[in-house]
Amino acid sequence: MSWCALKPFNVSLINVGAVRNQIPFAIGGIGCASLVATGFWRQCCSNRITTPPFASLNTYTFPPKKEAAKTDKAPAALGPYSQAIKSNNLVFVSGVLGLIPETGKFVSQDVEDQTEQVLKNMGEILKACGSHYSLVVKTTIMLADLKDFKKVNDIYAKYFPAPFPARSTYQVAALPLDARIEIECIAELPQEVEPQP
Repeated sequence: MSWCALKPFNVSLINVGAVRNQIPFAIGGIGCASLVATGFWRQCCSNRITTPPFASLNTYTFPPKKEAAKTDKAPAALGPYSQAIKSNNLVFVSGVLGLIPETGKFVSQDVEDQTEQVLKNMGEILKACGSHYSLVVKTTIMLADLKDFKKVNDIYAKYFPAPFPARSTYQVAALPLDARIEIECIAELPQEVEPQP
């Protein structure tokens, strides 16, 4: 039997076991949290405080599932990091350069060619993780020269469908191997939908 004291809200102790069948509970976030619903708020607490309580009655946290992803169809990591990490339902792709995977050399010194190769490499990493461009929620673009912004934008727009991911773009002092561009991203993994009976 669980008890919850809402002293900051001047609400007396709640016997969760006794009201469990009368209160709708919600599950949310990565862990599980039971929340007191507004229906219960209206029934018992509205005369005591002016705003409904947000009370965590029980919280369970699960250790995050973390898995490195690797593919030979994209350039290998240049240091002690992974091409991408899958954690729970997200994929975190490390900064990707415009290198040809088989040779480890840049496709060219041209920013358009490097951008195209970066996005192809990123697509292979996403694919190896079980994700794809349409599930990317955030990208970060680092440019050696911000004057290349429009050229990069034109190529970038071909890869990401609307609604476009959130994005930040920066000019940096230098990039690994004197690259003209580097892009990293965060993507979702497809959610498996259980069939309805």
